[in-house]
Amino acid sequence: MAGCGHCGTRLEIVGNQVGRGERCPSCDEAVHACRSCRHRDPQAVKSCREPFAEVPQDPDAANFCEYFQLGDGGQTERTSKQSLLEAAESLFRKPPSSP
Repeated sequence: MAGCGHCGTRLEIVGNQVGRGERCPSCDEAVHACRSCRHRDPQAVKSCREPFAEVPQDPDAANFCEYFQLGDGGQTERTSKQSLLEAAESLFRKPPSSP
């Protein structure tokens, strides 16, 4: 069953009929957004597996993408800038020297 890409709540939507203004009843985030789309793939070019889609700058905002198909939800990973910086710094951190 389809779900919200923000909080993972299962949504009772039949036939992928999702309007641009629809909101999740649980978290009140936009449902017709990249984060909730089944084509979203952070490892793909433009973070989208649909080659003809024009990907908006904000994956959390409602959009007019005609290729939108509601996914299974649960893509709740929102990587903060701080966590990315910490991960990069840990890669280049020198190990402590032994006495």
